[in-house]
Amino acid sequence: MKVLITGATGLVGKAIVALCLENQIAVNYLSTSKKKIVSHPNYRGFLWDPMENKIDQDCFEGVTAIINLAGSSISKRWTARNKRRILLSRTQSLQTLYQGLEKVGAGNITSFVTASAIGIYPDSVDHYYGESYKGVDQSFLGEVVQLWEREADTFDKMGLPVAKIRTGLVLSEKGGALPKIAKPIKNYIGSAFGSGAQWQSWIHIQDLARIYLFAVEHKLQGAYNAVAPNPVTNAKLTKRISEVLERPLWMPNIPRFVARLILGEMSYLLYSSQRVSCKKLEEEGYNFDFSNVCTALKELYLQKNPKKSSVETEYGKEFV
Repeated sequence: MKVLITGATGLVGKAIVALCLENQIAVNYLSTSKKKIVSHPNYRGFLWDPMENKIDQDCFEGVTAIINLAGSSISKRWTARNKRRILLSRTQSLQTLYQGLEKVGAGNITSFVTASAIGIYPDSVDHYYGESYKGVDQSFLGEVVQLWEREADTFDKMGLPVAKIRTGLVLSEKGGALPKIAKPIKNYIGSAFGSGAQWQSWIHIQDLARIYLFAVEHKLQGAYNAVAPNPVTNAKLTKRISEVLERPLWMPNIPRFVARLILGEMSYLLYSSQRVSCKKLEEEGYNFDFSNVCTALKELYLQKNPKKSSVETEYGKEFV
């Protein structure tokens, strides 16, 4: 098996690449940066520029599955310019992949798996969302995910099984949201946001990487919520992080208007609530390594001198 991965040098991409290589699955990857292009026997980089609809056609050689993770970070101030970048980085990446695959033919591709987000579900502290829910959150993020998934569905025309992995809050000590949440707690100024009652459907980075390979190997089709079985409230997540880091919580909760003054419209991410079910994924046969947030946090923060994997040793800084 050989997998083509976009976004392979990002947080989630690195975890998936490492898992692929540990399982003797060869990886081709696409990058917009020449500096990130390397060539190893089972790990080869190729250039592309989705904004210009340019792609090195050689990236498809021998590929039997595609994992698409491309997309600009949403964790930046939502100015008009950044909003456009966030949206186009997702839709044009898919368009460029489609056009490239159309030229070489999709006959050898047995699975197409793309990133998505649980931000498509409306903000609610009461609803428990499954993939069959048809509503869309009336926010910028809801709009982005809807258009993102709509573009991914065009690959159906090629006869490919398209799996959309709706990802929750990714827990990793190496990047993403968790270090940003943990930093003020480490500095004794951590607190919950708003009432703290908003649901946070989380996923350990290790489980997320495994879910992508599971989707490829089982040729999953449709939307799947990549979240752990037990969502927690923002208040509980903050408390559990403080317990693992052995830091007290004494600051008052942060009002919404304060965050909005600092972060603008992007502060919506801190206060929106999505309680999301992973039942569909479990029914497909996926078993979670981390179902409890306490266990997940302890694994991330309390490991003493964790050993590097053989992949990290071989490829060095690529997986730092």
